[in-house]
Amino acid sequence: MLKQLLLRLLTSFPVVVAVVLVGFILIQIAPADPAAVVGGASATPEDLAAIREQMGLDKPVLYQLGLYVWRLLHLDLGRSMISGQLVSDEIVGVIGATVELMIASVIWAVPLAIFLGTVAAYRRGKLIDRLVMVLSVMGVSLPVFWVGMLLIQYIGGAGILPYLGRSGPLWTLDGFLSVLLPAITLGSVLIGPVARITRTAVIETLGSDYVRTARAKGAPESVILLRHALRNALLPIVTLVGLQVGNLLGGAVVTEQIFSWPGLGRMAVGAIFSSDYPLAQGAILVTALGFIVINLLVDTLYAYLDPRGGK
Repeated sequence: MLKQLLLRLLTSFPVVVAVVLVGFILIQIAPADPAAVVGGASATPEDLAAIREQMGLDKPVLYQLGLYVWRLLHLDLGRSMISGQLVSDEIVGVIGATVELMIASVIWAVPLAIFLGTVAAYRRGKLIDRLVMVLSVMGVSLPVFWVGMLLIQYIGGAGILPYLGRSGPLWTLDGFLSVLLPAITLGSVLIGPVARITRTAVIETLGSDYVRTARAKGAPESVILLRHALRNALLPIVTLVGLQVGNLLGGAVVTEQIFSWPGLGRMAVGAIFSSDYPLAQGAILVTALGFIVINLLVDTLYAYLDPRGGK
């Protein structure tokens, strides 16, 4: 298992390097002058020249890249060009809201999807199976923003649940109510793929020899379904869930914009539109690192569930 994790870390290194380069190139090709963003509309040419010198923008590109990488190695993401605050402090202030949103989305969506997929597999070819497949196709096809707009119009607009902003931490009543609609919106993208892979995996295990042996011994159907079929079908389910949870980072950007959720995705979009390039760089880098960490956790869980993982 340790060898697999080290190999995964090694293969993730080029991804981190690519993200760092993309973040650096953002400033180089940006249409707005970072010095003008910092100096404001009243800055004189002399002021802009002084700001460029202070930011190192008057140096060669390779020197700027080396300075940027050196700061990253010291966990220095720079300062926001708009607020003047440390980028790391700004990210720490909003990343908790994004983590809460993702946790709330996964908590309801994954168990429901596994349940639907298991029922569809057990009742293969029946009406419930067809209904689950229709629901899965709808879940894959419907855009996140469309689901969010429907929830806002018919539930939030009716005053049933709040739909703008974050009213508090997830463990408080106001925070729990405020996260419901964003979590339902973001979690909806998990239902279809997870339900379909669960159905396929459970159908395969239900036709295996050990399941037939368990039935021959008179084991109850609930034991066969849960202990034998579903448990042995977890490997592909865990893999897909890990990939989908990583994709939630992208879906969170849209969801946070729709519901004015003060998370990392909304902050990144605001930084891009306001030409706050250090803040945008930091948000992109943290998002990429989050995706890598999630995949490492999935690999660890996969190795734990797979009886061949420790060999």
